[in-house]
Amino acid sequence: MSSQAWINLAYLTASMLFIVAFKLMSGPRTAVRGNYLGAAGMAIAILAACFEQPVAASVAKNGIWPLALLAAFAAAGGGIGATMARRWPMTGMPQMVALLNGFGGAASMLVAAAELTSTHTIARFGEGTAQTAAQTSLGSWTQFGIAIGLACLIGSVTLTGSLVAFAKLQELPRFKKPWDDPNRQWFNLGLGIVVVLLLWAMFSNPQPLLFLLLVLVAAALGATLTLPIGGADMPVVICLLNSYSGLAAAAAGFVIDNSVLVIAGSLVGASGLILTAIMCKAMNRSLVGVLFGGLGTTATVDADEVYAGKIKAAETEELAMVLEQADRVVIVPGYGLAVAQAQHAVRELADVLEARGTTVEYAIHPVAGRMPGHMNVLLAEADIEYEKLREMDDINPTFPETDVAIVIGANDVVNPAARTDPNSPIAGMPILDVDKAQTVIVVKRSLSPGFAGIPNPLFAADNTLMYFADGKKALIDLTAAIARD
Repeated sequence: MSSQAWINLAYLTASMLFIVAFKLMSGPRTAVRGNYLGAAGMAIAILAACFEQPVAASVAKNGIWPLALLAAFAAAGGGIGATMARRWPMTGMPQMVALLNGFGGAASMLVAAAELTSTHTIARFGEGTAQTAAQTSLGSWTQFGIAIGLACLIGSVTLTGSLVAFAKLQELPRFKKPWDDPNRQWFNLGLGIVVVLLLWAMFSNPQPLLFLLLVLVAAALGATLTLPIGGADMPVVICLLNSYSGLAAAAAGFVIDNSVLVIAGSLVGASGLILTAIMCKAMNRSLVGVLFGGLGTTATVDADEVYAGKIKAAETEELAMVLEQADRVVIVPGYGLAVAQAQHAVRELADVLEARGTTVEYAIHPVAGRMPGHMNVLLAEADIEYEKLREMDDINPTFPETDVAIVIGANDVVNPAARTDPNSPIAGMPILDVDKAQTVIVVKRSLSPGFAGIPNPLFAADNTLMYFADGKKALIDLTAAIARD
């Protein structure tokens, strides 16, 4: 076989590994194996790309230096990625995903820029003039312009949108509150019109100057589209930005005529859109409402009206006695559990309860934490059995038969105002029905609101006991108290 045939075979192998990896990553039991297969597929694709004609021509002209540069940058990137994966805290995983989405968009944009200014492209299409368009295939010219324009647009929007999402998730001071300027939609509309005009120009006449203008305007649009979105909508935004990064990669694949990049980008784009739809359904939100509305962070009810004189605080020994008498306990993890790094303490408490004959399960809301699957990953780190992690629709009907529900750091996903207050920012959002359990124990440092910024009537309910303490310390103390008896 020719060298190009071997390259195509490698790309086909990599594409098959990507597809199998996505299938395996759909379940917690096989997700790790799926990650390994996906990484293997990417390694094969990168290695095969090193034998493509432009790289081979550069090696023939400049010796081994191009390959040495590729190896050096690959090692640097791999080292940075490995360090981030090992050292980044679980609480910051959503921020890390947002950053990686942004890096993916930036990479696609840079690939398009490099191809537009490369000697290979100039030899193929000329320097971006209508005269050279007439000398080449009009279809190829148009396809090239469309691919360049879309890679630039989607990549730039993904980059700045992801950076803003990172800043919001990190709760940086300037980004805590959504941008609520009443004229923001008109501003976004104006940027959108400019983007469309620049894209139209790029489609027919791709030039570096037009590319640069499109990068700048699209980058501004990515930021202004993400700034108004409230914190409670962040899981949806992360899914959407993940989809954008895949679409940008697919467009970059068309730019450089690389089939495996098109396939991989399409897989990421499609899966991101599917996950976005799932998250919107889980929050009872439309995608248009998320992008152009946002939940914001303004409470509709004063916290004093909800909590005044109704909060019942409990101590460790009292709660230990309640748990000792329970036949069934459901643990509801939230972002506060991740902040406290209390996943192993949760496992130890569950072990002590199960040793006494208590049935222990975990109720997982689709948007608990700051990204899809956040709680699943957190609990898997503590080697909690997957069968005990029950989805919201599956476990909600069982809460009336639950003796004790322990809420650890969750807030918005257990807020009954979503059912009872039509004026609440989270009205209609499906929640975990923990308020229907016989007794609810809420472990929190204080009565501070969740990411939606609204008070939670659950904390003042007659069947709720508040345990004000650090999540990890509270669980360790509870475990010790139960073990002593």
